[in-house]
Order: sequence, then C-alpha cells, then structure tokens
Amino acid sequence: MAKYAFFLGCIAPLRYPGIEKSTREVCKALDIELVDLTDASCCPAPGVIRAFSKKTWLAAAARNLALAEKEGLEIVTICNGCYGSLFDAAHELAHDAELLAEVNKVLAEIGMEYKGTTKVHHFAEVLYKEVGVEAIKSKITNPLEYQVAAFYGCHFLKPSNIKELDDPEDPKILDELIEATGAKSMPRKQKTLCCGAGGGLKAAFGDVAKKFTQTNLENIKESGAQFIVDVCPFCHLQFDGTQGDLGYSIPVLHLSQLYGLAMGMDAKDLGLSAHITPVNL
Repeated sequence: MAKYAFFLGCIAPLRYPGIEKSTREVCKALDIELVDLTDASCCPAPGVIRAFSKKTWLAAAARNLALAEKEGLEIVTICNGCYGSLFDAAHELAHDAELLAEVNKVLAEIGMEYKGTTKVHHFAEVLYKEVGVEAIKSKITNPLEYQVAAFYGCHFLKPSNIKELDDPEDPKILDELIEATGAKSMPRKQKTLCCGAGGGLKAAFGDVAKKFTQTNLENIKESGAQFIVDVCPFCHLQFDGTQGDLGYSIPVLHLSQLYGLAMGMDAKDLGLSAHITPVNL
C-alpha cells in the first residue's frame, strides 16, 4: 500500500470539505494510505507570499516539508497552488545548500530543521503514475457517460522543466484520468488558460479575474461539456463561486469527486448535494 503525508491546504477543508472527504474515500478504495500532516500551515500561497518575500515563503514552506520529513513520508496534495508552492520550495532547497542553511537558521528559532529530502506529489500525478489508468478502470463500478471539460489550472504542470509531467501546452494526463471513469473529455480552445484567480489576481483585480473565468466558461460551453472537472480547490472556488454572476451554471467537480461517483459512492458523501442537483446526476 502506498503511503503519503496528506497536505490539505486551506481551501478544501475550509470551503469544500467534500473534496477532502472524497479524496480520502477514493484513496482508500485505491489502497493509498493518507497520513494527516499534523500542525501544517498554509503552503504558503506562492503568488502572494513569494512575491513579497522569497525567504519568508521558503521558510514557511520548509516548515511543512520538515513535518513530512520527520514522518519519513512524501507529500501528496489535492491543490495546484499547494503543489506548486511546496514542489518549487523543495526543489530549490534540494539544489541549493546555501539557501537551505539560511532557511534552517529561521527554522531553528522554533526548534525545527529541514534536511532537504521531502518529495512532493499532486493527487492526480499519484493516480496517473503510481496507480495507473488501467488499475483505476478496474475499480469503476458505475461508469459515467458525462461530457466533461478537463481543467488543468496553472501550477499542476508548470514550471514544466522541473515537473516534467506532461506537455504543458497540450497535456493529456487529466483527460486520460477522466476517461478512465467512462466520461468523455471534450476538446476545447485555450485548454490550459488560467481560471483567473491565481497570483493574487482575484483579490487585487476581481474584474480582470472574471474575464479569464468568462473566457473559460465560453470555451467550455462551446465544447458541449456538461461538467467542469478540476484538480485544484482554488480553481474550483473560482468557477463555483463566480459563474453565477456571469450567467452560467455548469456544475464543478474535483477529480476525486468524479472518481467517487464512478466508484458508486453516495453523492452526499462526496460533498456534491450543495453544488450539483439530482437531475445532473
């Protein structure tokens, strides 16, 4: 059984506990053990903290990495932003001894040390690389016939030169993971466009953020997709909380929720009752 330190981040447990619950249930079904990362903080958000102070961002991220390192576990997260922040920090600290020493001076003030060994993974990456599409198909008991828009977001694939997960301009990973459930991932324009919320744009320039979201929704509707499937609670929040103002009503699912439905789990247990009406299911 695969075993990971589960980094929840901020958005899922506070705004979408159904995403957390569905991830736990799906991982259990796929023989992935999730160990709660006790006392973890915000990742911290790379588009905000790093923009003001790289050292502060690295120290806060290293504290989370050190918690997993102490348990001897690699990290898995269900959020693109958390993945981007922790992966980038782990990469920098693993390749720069001087930087690691500086960060450890900060951590020493709270009695902690990071040795630079923690590896960070995204939930979707673990599903694709460690579990595998064929093994996932064997667990599907309720094949889905949905037409779906696969939403990758920004930080899942990029920076592509260090993550090396897929072609960042024409990715296939999420499409294949979606189609393992029987659903069809619908081709569309600007497939890798930002949701609009990233990098502090949502907070500082809400109208600009909405323009990105509207463009995505126009492309998604034009593709014929019935659902949006994402791998990031922040993207999820942007689509779920904004599209009503823009005149759209396309239900939004996290990948774990799509899998839960395809594995025959109850929609309410997946946190879907508040966001997807029975007629959609």
